[in-house]
Amino acid sequence: MNTLYAVTLGLLSAAALLTLVRLVRGPSALDRVMALDVVVTLVVAGTAVGMVLRADATPVPALVVLTLLAFIGSVTAAHLVEKREGMR
Repeated sequence: MNTLYAVTLGLLSAAALLTLVRLVRGPSALDRVMALDVVVTLVVAGTAVGMVLRADATPVPALVVLTLLAFIGSVTAAHLVEKREGMR
């Protein structure tokens, strides 16, 4: 079972690396905001896998806070993009 966790964490790390490339190279601000949202989601997923691996549920409140912050950030970014499109 530890092999499965290692593979999962490896895939999450590869996805985070590719997303960080998009964060740096993104042509628009919306690309960068969405890449940051994906990075936060991958951090939450990696922490959840680590919690299962260690059988420790202490980071659950931190995961809830991170998830709520990512959601609020995504909604705010969508609202700002909509407002910017309305100005054109």
